[in-house]
Amino acid sequence: MNLSKTPSKVLVVDDNADNRALAKAALEDEGYEVLIATTGADALAAVAAESPDCVLLDVRMPGMDGFAVCSRIRAMPEGANLPVVFLTALRDVDTFDQALRAGGDDFLTKPVRPAELAIRVQVALRLRRMSSDLREHHELVRRQRDDLMRLQLQKEQLTAFLVHDLKNPINSMDLHAQLLLRHRDLSTRARESVEHIRSESRSLLRLVLNLLDISRAEEGGLAPQFEDVDLQQLVQEVMEAFEIKARAASVSLTATIEAPSLVADPDLLRRVLENLLDNAVRHAPESTQIRLTAQSHPSGIEVRVADEGDGVAPEFREQVFERFVQIESAGRQLTRTGRGLGLAFCKLVVETHGGRIWIEDAAPGAIFCFRLPHDPRTREA
Repeated sequence: MNLSKTPSKVLVVDDNADNRALAKAALEDEGYEVLIATTGADALAAVAAESPDCVLLDVRMPGMDGFAVCSRIRAMPEGANLPVVFLTALRDVDTFDQALRAGGDDFLTKPVRPAELAIRVQVALRLRRMSSDLREHHELVRRQRDDLMRLQLQKEQLTAFLVHDLKNPINSMDLHAQLLLRHRDLSTRARESVEHIRSESRSLLRLVLNLLDISRAEEGGLAPQFEDVDLQQLVQEVMEAFEIKARAASVSLTATIEAPSLVADPDLLRRVLENLLDNAVRHAPESTQIRLTAQSHPSGIEVRVADEGDGVAPEFREQVFERFVQIESAGRQLTRTGRGLGLAFCKLVVETHGGRIWIEDAAPGAIFCFRLPHDPRTREA
């Protein structure tokens, strides 16, 4: 909260009305005086006339873009030490480097959370009032922060490239496996091997898509496409797809669906079910049963996937939904591995639908449960 007697002035520069309104509301709630500019030219005029204490600057604007505006601000007598925080929907290394070269002090990617926006402005204003000695220490920390941010963006960019490049060969594997299955003279053993190839290629594709969607969500880009879903049919299709994997693991699958339909993103919901079944198959002992049930509740549709494995100790039931976490040693130990994306993806999708996901004790085993609202669109409205 800004407690100074004279409110600090923050200039918000953005050509999008919704973005301006969000920033204005968030900052005024913290006690700042907010100035508005919709173009680069207006921003330069406001800096000269109003002497703001901080500038929030959009990158993409018609005419003069944010980088050019920042460079011009730095050339003004009153702009050399004026804090400039860039706001952009572009999350990549090139944009980040351009922002630094133009003289930006900080870098936020859209959609911006109001609380984070207020904190960044508060920090920028405090740094402006620092002594020269403290400012030198801050510059060192800031360079280290910028190096870490650049590495993070490079990692995200590499992840995106890998995901997109892997999808084509995986789909090609599956296509060739389907072509082989069309041969009537294929022996039973060969047919089982080809079906196993198809099953594993689908698992690999699911892993790749999980990684992609988790990255999208971090950048605010995961938007479910809601439509009416026949849950009975969807579950049947998923169970049939997992029949080969279940048979190879010597476990059986059963489904009891008492909730016929709901509104959801069918592709994302399918992959939630696939990830939960894959998790159950990997942990279920031989000659046991995995049970999938769906029931309607007043607050939504509840789906439960139960296995008879070692279960998950209560103290780990929140952690298993974090990325790259897997449970080993009968639920008594957490280990970091490269495959722990499935449950993180499930939590992400369920919460994006306005639902919740949790784990219960099956005694023996674990029950992974999630509940979705009947119609997330009504909740949003």
